[in-house]
Amino acid sequence: MSGWQRDVDLPKAPGGVAAWDAAASDEEWLVTAGAPGAMDAPGVPGSSDESSSRGAVDPVKALMHRHRELCERAVDPLEIAAGLEAHGVTDRTVARFRHRDVFSLAEEIYARVPRDDETGPGAAAVSLPKVRADWALLALLPGAVCAATVTGLRLTETRPRLAVTVAVLGVLAIALCLRLALGRGPLHTPRAWRTTKGTRAWTCWLLAYALLGNGLLGAALAGGPDSWPNGDLHSPWPVPLASVTALVMALVPAAGCAHLFAARARRRLAASRALEEFATSVRPLLLGAFGLFLCVQGGLFALCGTLLDEPAGPAAYAGTGALGALLLLARLLTVHGFTHAPAVVLAAAGATEATAVASVFAGRLPACSFLAVPVETVVDAWGPGAVPALVCGAAALVLLVHATRTLTRASAHADHADHGGTP
Repeated sequence: MSGWQRDVDLPKAPGGVAAWDAAASDEEWLVTAGAPGAMDAPGVPGSSDESSSRGAVDPVKALMHRHRELCERAVDPLEIAAGLEAHGVTDRTVARFRHRDVFSLAEEIYARVPRDDETGPGAAAVSLPKVRADWALLALLPGAVCAATVTGLRLTETRPRLAVTVAVLGVLAIALCLRLALGRGPLHTPRAWRTTKGTRAWTCWLLAYALLGNGLLGAALAGGPDSWPNGDLHSPWPVPLASVTALVMALVPAAGCAHLFAARARRRLAASRALEEFATSVRPLLLGAFGLFLCVQGGLFALCGTLLDEPAGPAAYAGTGALGALLLLARLLTVHGFTHAPAVVLAAAGATEATAVASVFAGRLPACSFLAVPVETVVDAWGPGAVPALVCGAAALVLLVHATRTLTRASAHADHADHGGTP
């Protein structure tokens, strides 16, 4: 046990510090501990009745004891500030301890923890994420493999068996490249936050729908499908190769925008002096990075549509573009430790798309034609692409609102370096 831990000398609740943490939030604890005379009340551990020679317990030391692990492993005051905010400590509550904000309290805590290789709060430099050649090249790989697969399909249009082989091998290669790309760089999730199998399954379903769903939906409404998709955009079951290729290539701007947001946010965190100030300064960064991604993704749709001679325009790519926005926001939230909302929203979006297709087939049953009416109305008005556009667009909007509340917290940008693990 280190010297500062012995100096705190506070009794532990049953089960240790973890049980104490579970008993009440930090904000409630700070309000109680910071109240005048709270530490001197009779019967309170550390009060004058129990040990008059020791005097009132220093509430900052008590906070250090409460978050002993955080204080020991922190590499700079910013990490302590982010950790305190994650536990509910606000600028309002730390004012009771004569600190103007959480950052100044974190600086005091950091300075009071003895270290052998550091002398003060300024000893540790703020670590900023850097662009690395390995993850930058890996981000390019899925798009390159997808483009090669599409080229192979175009060259084997008259040989169906060979085209199927090319398609299967291409999908497997793209999946492998995506896994490698998401295992490095700004879109990599630490082990503690890696996505669940259910989330990955719903993500795969959404991607499969982007490739085959619109064609299946249109064919089903026309009474089919009567044949399998053959990669031709003008067949009864069309496959939008251009939009899917652009979606895969959008991994590059997604990684770039995620890196840009993370680096700028860390700089703002180092310069900010209050939690609200940090949130206010980071929110435009998040919206700007998201808007930049949408612009670049739109350019990729137009480029791929021109090169592959597929119709371009907002209506043609709305659904796939909304899916790209949804996947970026879900990944950003997961990377920064907020895994629940992306999992729920992705599952809801995937289930809604599956229900839309199922309702069309269910409408063919006797006395069940009403089940297909909502989907038929939407498709008649705007086309099959309107279904994923509405579903993924609404899901992306929900995650964007959630991200403006969570990714603007200091705790979302603490240093969680992890160079291994599963995406």
